[in-house]
Amino acid sequence: MKTQILVIGGGASGMMAAAAAARSGARVMLCESGSILGKKILATGNGRCNFSNRKIRPADYRSAQNGAAAQVLKNFDGKETEEWFRSIGIPAAERSGCLYPRSMQASSVRDALEAECIRSGVDIQTGIRAEEMAALSRGFRVIVREYVPNRLPDRDFTPNSERITANAVILACGGKASPKTGSDGNGYALAASLGHRIVTPVPALVPLISGDPICRVWQGVRTAGRVSIYTGRTPERRKKAAEDTGELQLTKNGISGIPVFQVSRYASGALAGKQRVQAELNFLPDSSRDRFQEELLLAAHHKKWQIFSWLHGYFPDRLCRAMIRRADLSEEMPMDRMNEAQIQRLMDAIFSFWLDISGSAGFDAAQVTAGGVSTREIQMETMESRICPGLFFAGEIVDVDGICGGYNLQFAWSSGYTAGHAAGENVRSRKKNRQNDTP
Repeated sequence: MKTQILVIGGGASGMMAAAAAARSGARVMLCESGSILGKKILATGNGRCNFSNRKIRPADYRSAQNGAAAQVLKNFDGKETEEWFRSIGIPAAERSGCLYPRSMQASSVRDALEAECIRSGVDIQTGIRAEEMAALSRGFRVIVREYVPNRLPDRDFTPNSERITANAVILACGGKASPKTGSDGNGYALAASLGHRIVTPVPALVPLISGDPICRVWQGVRTAGRVSIYTGRTPERRKKAAEDTGELQLTKNGISGIPVFQVSRYASGALAGKQRVQAELNFLPDSSRDRFQEELLLAAHHKKWQIFSWLHGYFPDRLCRAMIRRADLSEEMPMDRMNEAQIQRLMDAIFSFWLDISGSAGFDAAQVTAGGVSTREIQMETMESRICPGLFFAGEIVDVDGICGGYNLQFAWSSGYTAGHAAGENVRSRKKNRQNDTP
């Protein structure tokens, strides 16, 4: 089979890239290993698809190369994204800066993207997986095979294979997060086979795991707080990597919630590098330690409160018990009998609760992948490879990840549009040059 542009991966960035390339007039084929396009989109935003955000800044994206996302976001920004989706039948509804489809259904976004690909003339092929790729003198050869996820071994089943040649290829295979939706990381092998360096992929926007027994005490609690991640092989070299504030979810296995998601990529990266990772939790981020200690001393002086009864006015009961246990105190202990050392241990449990982090909940629970194809080997203005002309990248396969709130989908749209448009221009330019070379 022959095509001008082959897009490998039918997720958010792949569909955007295919539509953008087809709009340029190129013949485009879109290959997806799953049975449907955009399966991962259906799970975003709790099924409502938070597809962008009006507060997006380049600083909200992370990469081994600082500022890697800036040019891509400039090429196709949030306003252009909002207008583009409106043009394909998806008007936006805003919730605190987050943009959702007015239908509040992720399926609306997926269906509209697929319909736009079909209208633009994209040849959509599902159930096939790109296994091998080679650069030719003029384009690429890609071997694809019939793909049936989770198929049991069967001697009588030999997947059909086919050779596709293309003038340009856009790798939009995703990362490794949420593999049940088809993101299994095979795009990294394809990129590496053509000489690209892969920044170690780790789970991001993911709960963090601790083996501390205290977690069994506080499981099920939701509370305001600040989480700070510290990394370093020894306590003496411990440095703060990131922090965030909001509603924490305290689980039997560790910590979760939006603030934990926001800092999790730093914990995952450090753990992959065999560093020690600790989380410092502040359960009163809007108060000062000195002021709260004054309140405690005042309460102890005027009334003989027991520790648990007094704390229960500030925190959920299970969190109170965890704090008291961490401070090595008794729940029934009268506050006026606490000595200075005991008071400081309790203050530590409230304002500086340390928790060793042993891991994350893994790619199965991660919303996105941190790491991927090195941006130093990509011309971010076009998303074209610096080392393999005609090869483009889009979406999560690239070493760029954003915070929660529609940021990662915005990068998918921006990089997909950039890659698709540039690939279309690339093919058109090559065709024009060949025509000029003809006697």
